[in-house]
Amino acid sequence: MKKIEALHGVIGVIIGRSYGGKSLGLGTGTGSIRIQRRVSGGLKAVMQSEKGLQEIFIRTEPGMEDEVQEQMKSL
Repeated sequence: MKKIEALHGVIGVIIGRSYGGKSLGLGTGTGSIRIQRRVSGGLKAVMQSEKGLQEIFIRTEPGMEDEVQEQMKSL
């Protein structure tokens, strides 16, 4: 989470619902993130935790969604 918050263009990260026993799929480990969609004010994503999936909302500066998404590929 701290790595995401440190990215240029990110205002903050809001933690959403948690789904126990779920997975992003094969080849993903704890901390893996998948962007689901763009919404007003930022990006919706899910992150793999030790216990399952965690929804997160990445609040971005206006117009920075694409740049933040590109930066997240290198995490």
